[in-house]
Amino acid sequence: MPRAVVLDGPGRHRIAPAEPVAPGPGEALVRVHAAGICGSDREMYAGTRPEGYVRYPVTPGHEWSGTVEAVGAGVTSALVGRKVVGEGFRNCQVCERCHADETTLCSAPYEETGFTRPGAMADTLTLPARLLHVLDDAADLSAAALLEPAACVAAALLKAPAAPGERVAVVGTGTLGMLATQFLAAVSPAELLVVGTGRNREETAAAFGATRFRTADELPDPAEAGYDLVVEAAGSASAARLAAGLLRRGGRLALTGIPAPGAEGLDPTDLVVRQLTVHTVFGAASAAWAHTVRAFDAGILTPAPLVTHELPLEEYADALALLESRDPKVGKVLLRP
Repeated sequence: MPRAVVLDGPGRHRIAPAEPVAPGPGEALVRVHAAGICGSDREMYAGTRPEGYVRYPVTPGHEWSGTVEAVGAGVTSALVGRKVVGEGFRNCQVCERCHADETTLCSAPYEETGFTRPGAMADTLTLPARLLHVLDDAADLSAAALLEPAACVAAALLKAPAAPGERVAVVGTGTLGMLATQFLAAVSPAELLVVGTGRNREETAAAFGATRFRTADELPDPAEAGYDLVVEAAGSASAARLAAGLLRRGGRLALTGIPAPGAEGLDPTDLVVRQLTVHTVFGAASAAWAHTVRAFDAGILTPAPLVTHELPLEEYADALALLESRDPKVGKVLLRP
């Protein structure tokens, strides 16, 4: 019997029967291979996601990979059998921001797979075919389930690109931070510093291209400052301010983490006097997804080492508990329908 995780409200979930939804015009039916769990999923379960950015009851799952099983009218049959990932934001396609490929700033009311629309913590997922990105036939679908957070990082780096030979840094050693490290390593920086709260990801950071690693309590140090670009990927209460402190005068800051409650604000005087440029992202537009898939297919982006647990759909609660445990041995957790 096909199944889906259904989150009826904060702290209330069930595994429910869920027949595949036949694809309508312009849609595709995907057989889900894996769905990742991230901090946003924890927020939904805890009931702390901002109002308007979740609609219960909902099937979670915005990070996913799978294979196209059927398509609706107006969609090429060449998609059937192809490995795919897919964008989450359901943009209107007609407003000014959509035409500028700023689809995450669409003027229509917020709609996103896994938050307000059925997500991928189910055997199948039906969604607009225009949101799909086709992968190489040899793609590792478990690794591909991490391409959604990778696309968010790509969105930040397309806004604040690094140039070869620059000094760059990443604050945060979770999934976003490690993917940012791989992206930055690909542009041959003179130095790539990774900053974490502990040393459990030091070896992974080095394998992903970091040239230096420091814990947050080892900063600030005058020798650590003066970076051209810093990517903040932690979302902790102090991460943005710590990241800004690493920049040279005139440096660029990219914020990708959702700030924790009570987060320290950036000092506007510091921003003005040091002439810092700040970029932010929330989700990823189509161009960032395309950039990410190209990097993945080319072997530049290899997220597989970040996956530490793959659990069946029925163990959704256990998967959440693993993330809540803060165990340094727990990386990305996937659900496998």
